[in-house]
Amino acid sequence: MKLFPGVIAMAAIVVASNILVQFLLLDGLLTWGAFSYPLAFLVTDVMNRIYGPKAARQVVLVGFVVGIVSSLIGTQIILEHGPAVSLRVAIGSATAFLVAQLLDIAVFDRLRGGKWWRAPLASTVIGSSVDTLLFFTISFAAWITIFGAAADADVSWAWQGAPLLLIGPEAPLWVTLMLADWVLKLLIGLLALIPFRLIVTKVSQNMV
Repeated sequence: MKLFPGVIAMAAIVVASNILVQFLLLDGLLTWGAFSYPLAFLVTDVMNRIYGPKAARQVVLVGFVVGIVSSLIGTQIILEHGPAVSLRVAIGSATAFLVAQLLDIAVFDRLRGGKWWRAPLASTVIGSSVDTLLFFTISFAAWITIFGAAADADVSWAWQGAPLLLIGPEAPLWVTLMLADWVLKLLIGLLALIPFRLIVTKVSQNMV
């Protein structure tokens, strides 16, 4: 029962992010899902701080399963230009989530004895960076061809050239999307230190 709030929070964030990723902003540079997804690292870090790495891994496993189910449902929803979630993107999302969250837990546990902010900040920066790199590379990189022609066709729009971050030299569109997503994750991770501190302090006081 002690893990129930973390499980519910993680599941809610994963489901919400899978829905909100369909809604674009800033001319498609970001999605609303980019604002909700980084909160998964907050949940993981709170659970890790209060209950330890084993509990955090259990919560992450729930999020992983919920994410797979949500993505599989998305692959069956056909929109004007194809499935809401392509199989390749679903695989990229699941892989990135699991690897990044487990890495977040390992880094946090290694640094848990230092200043209160060091473990959540370092683990979130490293986890978010790995998450972003894995997701966008697996989902959109043109040089990855193991998914087949049909899967590649679903994401071929991301290979188009565009100014890097809308102002730089031309690069594949997915690289710009990756960098924008990464910067936002880092900003939210930094801001998340505030609720992390408040939640951990409150729960710890109630446990005394």
